[in-house]
Amino acid sequence: MLTHISIKNLALVDQLTWQLGTGLIGVTGETGAGKSVIVGALKLVLGERAVKGMIRTGESSCTVEAVFDLEHIDEVNRLLEDAGVEPCDGEQLLIRRVIGQNSNKQFVNNSPATLSVLKNLGEHLVDLHGPHDHQSLLSVERQLSMLDAYAIAQNEREAYRAIYSEWRDKVTELESLQKSEQANEQELDLLRFQVEEIDVADIRPEEEAEIEDRYKRASNSTRLVEGSSQIAGILGREVNERLSEVQRLARELERLDPATIGLLGGLDSALVELQELERSMAGYTESLEIDPAEASALEARINTFETLKRKYGPSLEDVCSHHARASERLSAIENRGGLIEKLRADAEQLKAKVETVGLKLTTKRKQSAPRLAKEISKHIKELGFKQASFEVSVSQHETPSSSGLESVDFQFGPNPGEPLKPLRQVASSGEISRVMLAVKSALADQDATPLMVFDEIDANVGGEIARAVGQKMAVLGEKHQVISITHFPQVAAVAAEHFVVDKLVENGRTRSSLRQVEADQRIDELVRMLGGGDGEQARAMALSLLPQGA
Repeated sequence: MLTHISIKNLALVDQLTWQLGTGLIGVTGETGAGKSVIVGALKLVLGERAVKGMIRTGESSCTVEAVFDLEHIDEVNRLLEDAGVEPCDGEQLLIRRVIGQNSNKQFVNNSPATLSVLKNLGEHLVDLHGPHDHQSLLSVERQLSMLDAYAIAQNEREAYRAIYSEWRDKVTELESLQKSEQANEQELDLLRFQVEEIDVADIRPEEEAEIEDRYKRASNSTRLVEGSSQIAGILGREVNERLSEVQRLARELERLDPATIGLLGGLDSALVELQELERSMAGYTESLEIDPAEASALEARINTFETLKRKYGPSLEDVCSHHARASERLSAIENRGGLIEKLRADAEQLKAKVETVGLKLTTKRKQSAPRLAKEISKHIKELGFKQASFEVSVSQHETPSSSGLESVDFQFGPNPGEPLKPLRQVASSGEISRVMLAVKSALADQDATPLMVFDEIDANVGGEIARAVGQKMAVLGEKHQVISITHFPQVAAVAAEHFVVDKLVENGRTRSSLRQVEADQRIDELVRMLGGGDGEQARAMALSLLPQGA
């Protein structure tokens, strides 16, 4: 349930903190006092897009923060985990929106989140209904979900969806292959050419560096021979001869002054190393072979690499990957006949399973539809439609759909003697509000949404019907947290908690505030809503609306 909501600088609200309890919570106030801000704040929490016009005049940003305490937290944590958001700490979920002049931000458990994450969470947290929020009830898909919830058919529905998805995947694969059967010869020729061209090249990605090194040596072999021969010649003719002269002079110095022995001690080893270097360079020169044919062959190989890379990818690995894909596509086209037959047989087997599994779901739906219709009819009559009729029509599909073997349509007849028609064709705004409340009342035990919000759905009703609406909401409040924003005292009087939105003018600025009313203050608010002034009769009427012991 929603335990806390804070609003700052949203429309007429400068600062508002609201602590909520359980059961039915009534919110009342004068027209224009700012009750819609409460709903607007909740819609922001549920991921509705924000506009800069929401920000209180003169402020740079507005903030909405909501805290939910949830008994069944596992499903919410799974959603958060899939979205890469921090899980809940215990059973508490925190959602915060910050709307600025230049940017908007949203956080879940203090982790940045997207609007889609908030919307997904909202579907599990809040069921919001207002004068224009009944499209879900008119949707045949939503009606089918309601029937399945009443029939406790979630397991059958999930099993059906799984096998249906498998069947559709197989059908899609079959249709794709059947279309490929019409592939023209130009595509086949192109695929064959590509596969053969890469096959003939017989490339290995790891050989490219080796080939380039060999080609570099082969193409520069003449210069290598010249350079190495010159080095060997200089070492032999000049360096070694000069060092031999140095060695003779060193011996003379050592004979005249033994102290020079330490200074010239490395001369002999240097001479040996230079002689060894001369022999190595001579050997390197002899190993070099000037072979124009090899250089030409290596150059051709490198050109092959470059040609394939220009056609099929920036690297030889990409060329190999293209070869694999082209080979697979070519094989699929050339061998599609047998594969098509296999896919067709697999699809037929899966369709038979779809129909078998779907029949179990159909049985539950058909058994539950009359009972749900009877339950809703009972609530509808209690909400003022004394002679109305309501049915849950189940119609068989010609072919299986993603939701089952049949469709469901809620049929409503508000006037006796008139045929029942789909709900979306016959219900006015006031009627649909009460039908929606009847449906919610019938599904109270199956609906797992922790918070229900009713925004002035009691419009266009009055008297005993308004009292019945309030009583239905109070009963819903026994199993859910319910917020009702209402103009009717009959609804507000049965609320477990009653809050009033006031519009005040302070220091030349208008602001909305929220206060809880109890005892005499609550009676005063009910009197105001009754329009009875300060008379004793009005107060007595207000007292009569309150449940005993309230």
